[in-house]
Amino acid sequence: MKKIKEAVILFFGVTILSAGVYFFKIPNGFVTGGVSGIGTVLGSVLPFFSAATWISILNVLLLLLGFVFLGKETGAKTVVCTLLFSAELTLLERIVPLSKPLTNEPLLELVYAVLLTAFGSALLFNNGASSGGTDIVALILKKYTALESGKALFLSDFLIAASSFFTFGILTGCYSMLGLLAKAFMVDGVIDNINSCKYVIVITGNPAPIEDYIMKTLHHGVTAAYAIGEYTGEEKKMLHTVCRRAEAVRLRRVIREIDPHAFVIITTSSEILGKGFREV
Repeated sequence: MKKIKEAVILFFGVTILSAGVYFFKIPNGFVTGGVSGIGTVLGSVLPFFSAATWISILNVLLLLLGFVFLGKETGAKTVVCTLLFSAELTLLERIVPLSKPLTNEPLLELVYAVLLTAFGSALLFNNGASSGGTDIVALILKKYTALESGKALFLSDFLIAASSFFTFGILTGCYSMLGLLAKAFMVDGVIDNINSCKYVIVITGNPAPIEDYIMKTLHHGVTAAYAIGEYTGEEKKMLHTVCRRAEAVRLRRVIREIDPHAFVIITTSSEILGKGFREV
């Protein structure tokens, strides 16, 4: 079941990425980095191959890096996503041929180019995959340095985006650099949002049913400690647990039903490592 869910997420991520690249990046000459950026430049400078074809060629050449530095599992996922990405671009090229941008609003198209490609890339990165090309370089930087995905992507794509100044002019170059900056921060933002969980602290005089609900229904652990309120002098139990956002909503409702006077603190965590969450 986990493998099927992961496969669906990867397919969804590649499809969103392909749509952003084909409908918004390539027609406008936006070069926000990546092999899609190099392909867009080469498709303009060396038009005997289309941008989509250049992207496919470069992706295949860079796949070897993924196997060497990222291991078999990540390398295999990247191969599948790269082939799917190239196939979807080629399919879109044949089904929906484009000779000009969809609209006359470059800023609007840049927004969609950044939103779609950043969201698609984030879904792939979060599941240990990439669409190939310089995304592989970003994953390598993330694995061997302390850089977050978006910042690693920015470093690997900066020079590519800068080339758009010479290929498509200053205006398009400025849009491309703006898109690169926005994408770098968006990728990290999307990944943090996907992985965000809740850290819940409950101070209650009726801890047993709350502990049972957390352990038996939500299937999460609980850490308990006794606490004394200095104002009242009462001794109560303080429960600590972590859960996902939807579970936190249910837990809050159950706590209110069990102990309306309980004191509850819920904070957001962008990443939780350990059993039941992300692997260490």
